[in-house]
Amino acid sequence: MFYREAGDFKSSYRSDSQTFPIAFDRYRYYALLVFAIGVVPFIVDDYWANAVLLPFLIWSIAAIGLNILTGYCGQVSLGTGGFMAVGAFACYKLMTAFPGLNIVFVVLLSGGVTAGVGVLFGLPSLRIKGFYLAVATLAAQFFLVWLFNRVPWFYNYSASGQISAPERTVFGAAVTGANAQAWASYLFCLTFLIAVAWLARNLTRGAVGRSWMAIRDMDIAAEIIGVNPLRAKLTAFAASSFLVGIAGALFFSVYLGAVEVGEAFGINKSFLVLFMVIIGGLGSIFGSLAGAAFMVLLPVFLKNVLVGGLGWDTALAAHFELVLVGGLIIFFLIVEPHGLARLWELTKEKLRLWPFPH
Repeated sequence: MFYREAGDFKSSYRSDSQTFPIAFDRYRYYALLVFAIGVVPFIVDDYWANAVLLPFLIWSIAAIGLNILTGYCGQVSLGTGGFMAVGAFACYKLMTAFPGLNIVFVVLLSGGVTAGVGVLFGLPSLRIKGFYLAVATLAAQFFLVWLFNRVPWFYNYSASGQISAPERTVFGAAVTGANAQAWASYLFCLTFLIAVAWLARNLTRGAVGRSWMAIRDMDIAAEIIGVNPLRAKLTAFAASSFLVGIAGALFFSVYLGAVEVGEAFGINKSFLVLFMVIIGGLGSIFGSLAGAAFMVLLPVFLKNVLVGGLGWDTALAAHFELVLVGGLIIFFLIVEPHGLARLWELTKEKLRLWPFPH
């Protein structure tokens, strides 16, 4: 009854297979976009941008990238942090080597470089899978962090070993550097998230996405019916690494501004993105967004409630956050493996039938 589906008919296959087949969902989606683009930039301040909005947008892109590989293609990866480091260092080298290159192309090229590296480390997936593939991607994580630490060329022979993002502008507004404005950085990252979500959604519901899901469900049966496992797995690694590389470039240039690879892209970042995908929902674009929002807002909420409201020690609140996240992962894996996305779908189904019980 909340959806008012009366008169909402489908007269073509295209209208029946669209992302939001119910008109109410489409209008709500358009209203959310209008609010995010037309209202938030005028009211956002530095605190909300740096504590909530920018981390949410960037981690959402990384979660969508990992979800393509793990949720849609079934290839377990623990090297997300290392691939984000590739995107960050590619962004830094491009920004310093080509000062006149627009930051949009710098981020896209950084994603392209990361896609190439992801395909290289995805080659073992042709022979191994499951736990062994997870260990192989974990090795990629440690190798990439070691490489960026040990080869001075990557950080332009800086004595500190850190990389810093120079200032770059888009339509006259600084989005990187010390003079970057909160609203400009927010809109810059939001544009990339909208484009990434649109790209991922169309990839996963097309022929490429169906080949990924066939490999995920049963690779031998998929090969028998004509799916090329080489092409399917490597395209999944390429698409996933491309999006993760974009997230790494934005994380370095827009959000942090200066990073040290071991601290900014350690193994904890790989697990963080994996937790986002598990809690949000495997094989769901909305689940990636929901998981990223949950993992970004949870520390802020606990800090305000436990530390600010109840007077807990900061370290105790941080440890309680780890316990809570671990318990939620166990809960979702046992009770609802499809995460928050499935819970949202069930809620919508109940609203469509309310007040009738069946």
